Amino acid sequence: MFDNELNEQQLVRRQKMAQLRELGIDPFPPEAYEVSHYAADIKEHYPQNADGYRHVRLAGRMMSQRIMGKAAFANLQDSSGRIQIYVNRDEICPGEDKTLYNEVFKKLLDIGDIIGVEGHVFTTQTGETSVHVTSLQLLSKCLNPLPLPKQDADGNVYDAFTDPEARYRMRYVDLVVNPGVKDIFIKRSKVVQSLRETFNNQGYLEVETPILQPIHGGAAARPFVTHHNALDVQLYLRIANELYLKRLIVGGFDGVYEFAKNFRNEGIDRTHNPEFTGLEIYVAYKDYFWMMEFVETMLEKCAMDVNGTTACKVGDNDISFKAPFRRLSMFDAIREYGKLDVEGKSEDELREMAKKVGVEVTPQMGSAKLIDEIFGATTEKHLIQPTYITDYPVEMSPLTKKHRSKPGLVERFELYVNGKEIANAYTELNDPIDQKERFEEQLKLAERGDDEAMSMDLDFIRSLEYAMPPTSGLGVGIDRLTMMLTNQQSIQEVLFFPQMRPEKSQD
Repeated sequence: MFDNELNEQQLVRRQKMAQLRELGIDPFPPEAYEVSHYAADIKEHYPQNADGYRHVRLAGRMMSQRIMGKAAFANLQDSSGRIQIYVNRDEICPGEDKTLYNEVFKKLLDIGDIIGVEGHVFTTQTGETSVHVTSLQLLSKCLNPLPLPKQDADGNVYDAFTDPEARYRMRYVDLVVNPGVKDIFIKRSKVVQSLRETFNNQGYLEVETPILQPIHGGAAARPFVTHHNALDVQLYLRIANELYLKRLIVGGFDGVYEFAKNFRNEGIDRTHNPEFTGLEIYVAYKDYFWMMEFVETMLEKCAMDVNGTTACKVGDNDISFKAPFRRLSMFDAIREYGKLDVEGKSEDELREMAKKVGVEVTPQMGSAKLIDEIFGATTEKHLIQPTYITDYPVEMSPLTKKHRSKPGLVERFELYVNGKEIANAYTELNDPIDQKERFEEQLKLAERGDDEAMSMDLDFIRSLEYAMPPTSGLGVGIDRLTMMLTNQQSIQEVLFFPQMRPEKSQD
């Protein structure tokens, strides 16, 4: 929490900062510090290549310090990990003036200070690879004490920085004191890199589309609303980028994709954040059958790139991303897991079924919404291994082409893993007349009070009138996919800075 009152440790560190300045040492020097080596590299390759480490320069945080008279050991943590350093008074202070060691290193440096060291690598008598320091420089003074965990003789850990709210608010501290957190975000980056590599290898073009949109479309969700003063118009933060990407397919691109920041004015829980990253890709002359095979190949490669295996642990479940994935229609899935037959049922019948399985039914819910809620209540939790749920009712999918052989359904699939949806794909609707009618149905739902219904997008319909080729599109939740591949149970663990309530002052 914010607190204008400085505690004792903060006051002491500020006093040390002042003393450093009195000694002519800038606690925040402006000069660059050239780094030649990193901790992980040294520990991996020394002593096999001892000659390559006769002179090294590292920079990082001092995470521990053990003073032993004229010599000391400390741990230095850089972006790659930690390494032990050995500091000898006469080595870093070869002349008569021993101030750098006696006053600065021993008394005025603190855990958390960022320092630069120069020296050579050696192995201690206990076999630990270390850096023998010949030159040391303070690069940045840490004015707040780090919440470092402590371990007693029995191995019990105390004072660990584990409170979720504190960790998410102060991710900068979380990354410093909990090294495993950084690994999660490195893997997240690998997820994006792997997907981008797959698309680029196919020749698809990465593009950017508007975040501020005059019409909220491309998904069923409640938008954030803002106002543009110069144009004097209401705008929406995008809930999806689908309609703009399909305009580009109309324009002649065979494949386009975008990693997009999307915004939905919804609740916050373990799998939802109002701001999230979605990948969408659209490929001309393809359908949802082709997309299923493409996604299997894409995710199999992604799992290998991130973890080196197609198997991963998600909670208590062992998940395999090895292709192929199971395919099951929505109606069949509800029959299998929910023991209900919703196919062909009236809205009143669906309403009664929904009530029986614990769904909170409202007058605004139409047939499609009721089926979706029944599916969520009875079936989702059973879909542990990667499973395609296919062939949705037409009312649930206003942007999807009608099924070629199953009246009342559309050519759509959602991919479920560990009971959560992580991807959504269609054979895209490219009939402008049909599309306009679907939007009109959405307007009727909005009139009934459905605040997630789509709006009419006349410009998108106009684009379809110029002919969009047969196309398949896919949306993937990057945050949820990262959760799966890093075995995290909360979306907040894979977002650097998740949305939270404003922090209150203690004044």
